[in-house]
Amino acid sequence: MKITKLVLAVAVTAALAACSPKAGNVDGARLAKATADGEWLAVGRTYDEQRYSPLTKINTGNVNQLGLAWYHEFDTNRGQEATPVVVDGVMYVSTAWSKVYALDAKTGAQKWAFDPKVDGGKAVDACCDVVNRGVAVWKGKVYVGALDGRLIALDAATGKQVWSVQTTDTSKPYTITGAPRVVKDKVLIGNGGAEYGVRGYVSAYDVNTGKMVWRFYTAPNPQGKPDGAASDKIMAEKAAGTWFGDVWKQTGGGATVWDSMAYDPDLDIVYFGVGNGTPWNHLKRSEGKGDNLFVSSILALKPDTGEYVWHYQTTPGESWDYTATQHIILADLKIEGKPVKALMQAPKNGFFYVIDRATGKLISAKGYAPQTWTTGVDMKTGRPIETPGARYKDAPSMQFPGPLGAHNWHPMSYSQQTGLVYIPAQASPFAYTNIGEFKYNPNGWNVGTNLLANALPDDKATLAAIKAMNRGLLVAWDPVAQKPRWTVEHPYFWNAGIMSTAGGLVFQGAAEGKFVAYDAANGKVLWEYKTTNGVIAAPSTYEIDGEQYVAILVGYGGGGPVSASVLLGNQQRLPGRLMVFKLGGKATQPAYEIDEVPALDLTGVSSAGDAKAGFARFHENCQVCHGPNASGAYLPDLKKSQMIVSADNFKSVVIDGARKANGMVSFAKTLSVKDAEDIRAYIISEAKKSQAAQ
Repeated sequence: MKITKLVLAVAVTAALAACSPKAGNVDGARLAKATADGEWLAVGRTYDEQRYSPLTKINTGNVNQLGLAWYHEFDTNRGQEATPVVVDGVMYVSTAWSKVYALDAKTGAQKWAFDPKVDGGKAVDACCDVVNRGVAVWKGKVYVGALDGRLIALDAATGKQVWSVQTTDTSKPYTITGAPRVVKDKVLIGNGGAEYGVRGYVSAYDVNTGKMVWRFYTAPNPQGKPDGAASDKIMAEKAAGTWFGDVWKQTGGGATVWDSMAYDPDLDIVYFGVGNGTPWNHLKRSEGKGDNLFVSSILALKPDTGEYVWHYQTTPGESWDYTATQHIILADLKIEGKPVKALMQAPKNGFFYVIDRATGKLISAKGYAPQTWTTGVDMKTGRPIETPGARYKDAPSMQFPGPLGAHNWHPMSYSQQTGLVYIPAQASPFAYTNIGEFKYNPNGWNVGTNLLANALPDDKATLAAIKAMNRGLLVAWDPVAQKPRWTVEHPYFWNAGIMSTAGGLVFQGAAEGKFVAYDAANGKVLWEYKTTNGVIAAPSTYEIDGEQYVAILVGYGGGGPVSASVLLGNQQRLPGRLMVFKLGGKATQPAYEIDEVPALDLTGVSSAGDAKAGFARFHENCQVCHGPNASGAYLPDLKKSQMIVSADNFKSVVIDGARKANGMVSFAKTLSVKDAEDIRAYIISEAKKSQAAQ
């Protein structure tokens, strides 16, 4: 009798389990159908990465009734760049340090959390904060790329690790901040680290085992031999002969695939964006010769094998950090009365490209933001028409855009309703300067241009003029007519990602701390919510039990604050939050505790170091994380740090690595004790100058 009951109980349990939806139940068929449902199944929502939702319950007529439904506070105050993914009522989201959370998408209740326990010292290899831009969900698993180069598969129901594979050489400064994508049971992942000296590639791993299926290198093998990789044939035929000299062999060449991917299931082609060369300066990297394939290119491959299909290079012989890793969108357009399977991208170089995604043929290219380095694109060759002196060989050259680009990683969106692409664009110049002999720096950026030019002037009028040149732009771009329909200007240039909906709306956050809904037709502000903390991530939207929700990660950081915190207002670091809104939402969030950091008492504090020499050493080695003129960036303001009061304390951190666990590793490889004291002298001088100004 007991045995019979036990067998019956097991049978009932098995039947119920079979009827229950599996957590993280996403596959190719479901993604292909996602164009018409209320889910947000991938970071770009669909394979085509349009970041457009068909939901209409929140629309231009009622968006002003949006209120907070729930929020979740993270355990970090570093940058938040991920887009929440929602599958069957569960939200999967990553945050800084590659941590992953699963939350009830209706209530915000936490289901599980996963911490990959990345070594804090790895932060020194991350060019632009310890961020993560999202996860992929597929057939019961959640995939995340960790900052230290691991690709990790988690059980979607429990958050337990299923497998982990090291995708990078741990002896080199590789990082992963981008979101993986899954195509045909293969997890696709690239990596970053070009400025520090790595060779780029993209890899495909089996979703069930983590075994590598194929790899495609985007820069030649420095040793001049085949890799036994999917890229070998095309590398020998087209790419290897476009590189010259020996510097790139020392640095790896760069060309990292650190963000954008898209997939067309009908053509069975996957598309990747490729980054800048290392060093940036083409004169140093390749003796000023050759296109350096596949630097700054859009690359089309077959997902099963990694076989090359076509490429288009946006910036041949790239020399300004004009990456083509920016968001790629696929859409079917009608151009001159004919249907076109289009690929669209607005990379850093300032041109909006429309390309035939089946063949790689350039259809059109027009400037969408201020640019001075070219006068246009030659439609016969597809190459930019460069202005004299743009390559800064013989003299410094101030150019629009600068290294932050006319559009950075922040996702844009294509609305099927309006036919417009909404671009988080920006105007941000930079003075490029050639250097003498290039020497590889194992602890810092290797760009081949003088970073001292990024230091900000003391003169208030000059600083005000520089600030005026930097601005953010939300551009509603017509990809067929290749011109803007409307533009909204932001006070700060570091822009946030975008989502559009069939409700006639465009959603975007702002660096100054707000979340805004615009009318997609004309750019009119219809609703805004004060987030206090800055927003740089892109939102997502979904429907549960007849209600539509809008979700956004709030948390300031990334490359903009790294490079120009003074221009952005030097926002204080605040805990990251996930905020979710719905019509009539009544939830409240606690006010942030914003502490005023008192000025140091520098009475009697001095240094035996040379502040002038320290200025140079600081901007060569420290400004990448601590901002120009020690202005703070997303890290503590060194001008207010007790560390600078004592020479011994400063040395213990900079030379001895006392704060390695926090990401501040020893710089003894590149700085002497004297260099460290010179830097301290410079920071003290900046601190006293700042106090006097206040």
